[in-house]
Amino acid sequence: MTERPTGGGLKRLLGVAAAAVILAASLLGTPAPAAAQRATIAPEHATGHSQKPLARARSYMVSAANPLAVEAGARVLQEGGSAVDAAIAVQLVLNLVEPQSSGIGGGAFLLHWDAAAKQLRSYDGRETAPAAAQPDRFLREGRPVPFGKAVHSGLSIGVPGLVRLLEEAHRRHGKLPWPRLFEPAIGLADSGFPVSPRLNLLLTWMGADNFDPAARQLFFDEHGSARPAGIKLKNPAFADTLRQIAEAGSRAFYTGPVADAIVTAAAGAPNFPGDVTLSDLAGYKIEERPPVCIDYRRHRICGMGPPSSGGIAVAQTLKLLEPFDLGHGPEAALNPGAMHLIAEAEKLAFADRDRYLADPAFVSVPATLLDTRYIDERRRLIAPGTAMPRPAAGTPPGTERQAFGIDGTQESVGTSHISIVDGAGDAVSMTTTIESAFGSRVLAAGFLLNNELTDFSFRPRDREGRPIANAVGPGKRPRSSMAPTIVFGEDGRLKAVLGSPGGSRIILYVVKALVALIDWEMDAQAAAALVNFGSRGGAFEIEYDPATDWRALVRPWLSTPSLWQAMRMRPFGHAVAPDLLTSGLHIVVVRRDGLEGAADPRREGVALGD
Repeated sequence: MTERPTGGGLKRLLGVAAAAVILAASLLGTPAPAAAQRATIAPEHATGHSQKPLARARSYMVSAANPLAVEAGARVLQEGGSAVDAAIAVQLVLNLVEPQSSGIGGGAFLLHWDAAAKQLRSYDGRETAPAAAQPDRFLREGRPVPFGKAVHSGLSIGVPGLVRLLEEAHRRHGKLPWPRLFEPAIGLADSGFPVSPRLNLLLTWMGADNFDPAARQLFFDEHGSARPAGIKLKNPAFADTLRQIAEAGSRAFYTGPVADAIVTAAAGAPNFPGDVTLSDLAGYKIEERPPVCIDYRRHRICGMGPPSSGGIAVAQTLKLLEPFDLGHGPEAALNPGAMHLIAEAEKLAFADRDRYLADPAFVSVPATLLDTRYIDERRRLIAPGTAMPRPAAGTPPGTERQAFGIDGTQESVGTSHISIVDGAGDAVSMTTTIESAFGSRVLAAGFLLNNELTDFSFRPRDREGRPIANAVGPGKRPRSSMAPTIVFGEDGRLKAVLGSPGGSRIILYVVKALVALIDWEMDAQAAAALVNFGSRGGAFEIEYDPATDWRALVRPWLSTPSLWQAMRMRPFGHAVAPDLLTSGLHIVVVRRDGLEGAADPRREGVALGD
């Protein structure tokens, strides 16, 4: 196994990365300042790359972002717990050991497959805006608040949905007692867990001054240095919060001392005070949504509907691609013709996503975005040999009178994904988040609060005065790109469970993985590790690794690293944008002889089964 980097300091790592971006961009014809700007708003910075083996099992499989969390989930399954039981145990440990990405101060989307009943259900635990939130929330004197300042403030903090989601999923699909699922996280919070290299590097990059005093005291020493990798970090306040929820259920979170702590912390946040109230918390409800499902090459692909844009954008992309030959077998992976077609389809999907998708309780989301005739019409814009400029949104049937404006939402999502198949064949695909790395960086009762409201458009109207679908509103859920996905084979049986963090690039990562699994017939680990690429409407984005790809700048013909792949895209007319595309794919694939599990080599997760 190789691990890069293992030391030498985060500043040197980021310096090398920035230099590689600028040099690569100059060779590929991409303006260096734009590439540098993209790097600074990456959801979670790259902190290394480790080769990981394909995991195999016969009974069950857990894949998630930290070994301690995966081990907790596996123990639950060993005891006869369900996939939902395991997901709860995994999530609570992730909150502790991977606080930059998810936790009970945030929200999640969850897909559940019941093999015996042959029933797929999807649950929306997305955060909501407080009742006091208004469309001009992020405007001051008519101008948007700077994004970074809005993130680290009370304006960004939404009403968390995760605890109520976990409780409802357990009520419907759990087997083991609720308190049992809290034991691993409580034990680690009390006794301490070793700080991982990734957590240490991200804390160092963020810096102590960007956290509120309570969070600073937890994650940094008295000199402002991040807790070093390997040191045991205890969080007794979080353990106490978990004990209350384990004993009394979600009401211990949404009312009482924990709710008081959330309201107080939000109101005392830096830059701008928050306005979450006890009434907002007590009134939070999850929503069960109809899954978004399409057929693609004799598979049934199912995802999450709005307010997540992930399910529809992935589905649109695949339906646009279906008539095209992307190549077959692992040797066809990353062929330039296929990468071009995938990027062009994604451009069209993102154009519609940005215009039409938002919380369906507030916006009439077109029901015809996946209409066959509409998809056929949009597909005609794809030229197999030429890149299109950024396309405008289409006009799905029935939307002629809708006048949504051009969206201006920025997304920077510190997120995690959990994929589980249990011994009964039931499955959970859950993408979970507190939004930016470390959320709002405001701590309450031992956990970080989200900054989810910065997933809204800061402007309620576009330059032409048209209302933006994803504008702020009281009680509204911000649009998401999370794309938990479950795949079924031609026989209707479970085939794959997957998803990823990564902000709006989640859609690119999930599409890449699905094409790798279905078209290029790769195993789960190869699909997760495959170079990331795609387009969100503009340039062709492709992953590079500064630890290896510098060789391509000197002698690209000696190997096929990602920068060499990028150069092969230039004849199509793409503006190429190399970047650190830090996905976190976690995949479980069902084979005839058992299960395959994969964890993304770009993060510190593992897959484990038996």
